[in-house]
Amino acid sequence: MRANFRMQRLFIDAPLSKGAAVEASSDQFNYLANVLRMEEGAEILLFNGRDGEWKASLTFPTRKRILLTASEETRPQPPPADLHYLFAPLKIGRMDYLVQKAVEMGAGLLQPVMTQHVQGKITNLDKIRANVIEAAEQCGILGIPDVAEPVRLGDLLDRWPADRRIIYCDEGDAGQNPLPLLSGVTERKLALLVGPEGGFSEEERTRLRSLDFVTAIPLGPRILRADTAAVAAMAVIQAAIGDWN
Repeated sequence: MRANFRMQRLFIDAPLSKGAAVEASSDQFNYLANVLRMEEGAEILLFNGRDGEWKASLTFPTRKRILLTASEETRPQPPPADLHYLFAPLKIGRMDYLVQKAVEMGAGLLQPVMTQHVQGKITNLDKIRANVIEAAEQCGILGIPDVAEPVRLGDLLDRWPADRRIIYCDEGDAGQNPLPLLSGVTERKLALLVGPEGGFSEEERTRLRSLDFVTAIPLGPRILRADTAAVAAMAVIQAAIGDWN
């Protein structure tokens, strides 16, 4: 069932079922009452990443409170997205874009990875989680990707499960077309690794290419920025061997 983009959607961190009543947070109250200027009886869509999507109506128990009461399930909860997105942090602004696009493109886990040439840093995971929720609200997505603590690339590879294939974008690859390489991937548990703005080091590239559970792919004849490469790679993977196929 397709998302209804004519109605406002709101993420609620509370159980949802028929008749469930949830009080809006102060930020949500300000958004609904003062920004959108919604009135008593107005309807919105609620989701929590677990219980599907529900139509709910607004009531105002007091002038400073909004109660959201679920009345009808509009979409069931889909299976969780399983593509893991492993990324070297970028600079502020560009990383916000990268996180939003990863959610839109079907990532089920966002894993910051610290590489040798990484230029960005993670100072606030809550900000990343807020970007994840905002992207889900705007794009009709019901599943909320997990956001993991940053980890060094070497440590990540040391404990990586062999049944999940890592596909990584290798700017040093001599080829141009990723499709023949992706056609040889038989696993359906996948992860995409995108490096930093400075690229992977030779040491990192050598190790990645030595691992049986890693497939290196090129992304065409042009040099792409890290955030552009992430979107391009996710589109190619989802179309060739992911959930678009």
